[in-house]
Amino acid sequence: MKYGCRSETGPIKSILLKHPKDAFYNQEYVNANWKDLNYIGCPDYETVVKEFDAFAALLKKDVSDIHFLPENSKTGMDSIYTHDPVLITEKGAILCNMGKNQRQEEPSAMGQYFTELDIPILGSISGAGRLEGGDVVWLDERTLAVGLTYRSNAEGIRRLKELTADIVEDILPVPLPHWNGKNDCFHLMSIISPVDNDLAVVYSRLMPVFFREMLVSRGIRLIEVPDSEYGSMGCNVLAIAPRKCIVISGNPLTKKMLEKSGVEVFDFNGENLCLKGGGGPTCLTRPILRTC
Repeated sequence: MKYGCRSETGPIKSILLKHPKDAFYNQEYVNANWKDLNYIGCPDYETVVKEFDAFAALLKKDVSDIHFLPENSKTGMDSIYTHDPVLITEKGAILCNMGKNQRQEEPSAMGQYFTELDIPILGSISGAGRLEGGDVVWLDERTLAVGLTYRSNAEGIRRLKELTADIVEDILPVPLPHWNGKNDCFHLMSIISPVDNDLAVVYSRLMPVFFREMLVSRGIRLIEVPDSEYGSMGCNVLAIAPRKCIVISGNPLTKKMLEKSGVEVFDFNGENLCLKGGGGPTCLTRPILRTC
């Protein structure tokens, strides 16, 4: 197989990134656009490039097949976060319909690139449906949890069920709170990052009780991110293989808990690349092929 994912933690064999030189372009472009995108601060372009290159170097140690999405005049700085515009199944890509208006052109741009890679387009979320990849989490090979947020809605989930009817047995909607408002980047994966079939990093204070209890009932042990590290994206953890992950530096308590749980942890500085734009290591990647 060249493509297909049924897991958030299986070894990544192929992945899609976008280099900041093809999304941020230069400091002048960043200066003109960061406020409109609701970034919490203006990224320094040269630092963003250095941080991204350090992150990509970590990935290259374990992932042999790395693709880079080319620049596209219809997309902007947020297109560096390749996780959100598409979902990947063994039957092809599903193009999402973005809840953030400034990202509306990203799914079609990514779909065009996947066609060049000979990855078929299984379908798309369109019309009133909204769905972003950060709201979709594989709980096992046949079960998806999908956040109901400002970025993903019930109609988007209904369409996802249609497209994956012969792939997925159960899709579990997970309503999430208003939190910091509709302009904030708040997905289901803002509060849960699986790192193995039986282990996940979570921020339970923003998690519905039924969902947390369901995770525990499935035998998933929860590593609780402390309040002091939630804002620095301690909960945004990219599993590159079971119990092997990449995190943003500056979250020592979460890192220590992961390591005590037998997880191999690699970190990188993501202050400009991640924290200012609200997208961590998971957001920066779209796995194309994961083995279960």
